[in-house]
Amino acid sequence: MSPARRLAVLRSHLQPAAPAGEGDRDVVVCAEQAAGVSTSPCSAAAAGGGREAEGKSCVFCRIIRGEAPAFKVYEDDVCLCILDSHPLAPGHSLIIPKCHFPSLEATPPHVVAAMCSNVPFLSNAIMKATQCDSFNMVVNNGAAAGQVIFHTHFHIIPRRSGDKLWPTESLRRRSIEPNETSGLVSCIKEQLYSSPEGCKAEPPSSLPKER
Repeated sequence: MSPARRLAVLRSHLQPAAPAGEGDRDVVVCAEQAAGVSTSPCSAAAAGGGREAEGKSCVFCRIIRGEAPAFKVYEDDVCLCILDSHPLAPGHSLIIPKCHFPSLEATPPHVVAAMCSNVPFLSNAIMKATQCDSFNMVVNNGAAAGQVIFHTHFHIIPRRSGDKLWPTESLRRRSIEPNETSGLVSCIKEQLYSSPEGCKAEPPSSLPKER
């Protein structure tokens, strides 16, 4: 994809679907700044309340503002790609949004889409540079999942056959048991189509059949 095409795709992701409210103030700042130079909306001028404190202490926000060092691989109006400072493999990189969002679920869909749109060409370049033909894309979301820096980011980890990077790859997985799983499926569906705020999403005309 050409640079001009990538820019067009990224900017298309920055159009909010509806007018933003007070809680979406940081998202609006991201969209406004995307049209100009790549400055960080994580700065105190762009954030309020808890967001300001988070942005000041977040190492990724400091890197985005130029206050902390990093090996930058790629940068556009929405995202930054840097080498992980403690890599699991040579070329282990991070895709980071320039707005501060502490978790994946707190990150607006258009920002996630912009991050994902960078994955194919970034991973291809990283694999070629490290002479690999595979990679893992990992999101550690939450402390129990291994998230250490609470600023949304994607890991791109180059892989080689037999590198034994993940101990779990040698574990044998068992087949799913329908009788044990039907209740879980029903619970997930209930969560998908209702919310604590009382907003209900219309379910598809035909839901996937339970296995």
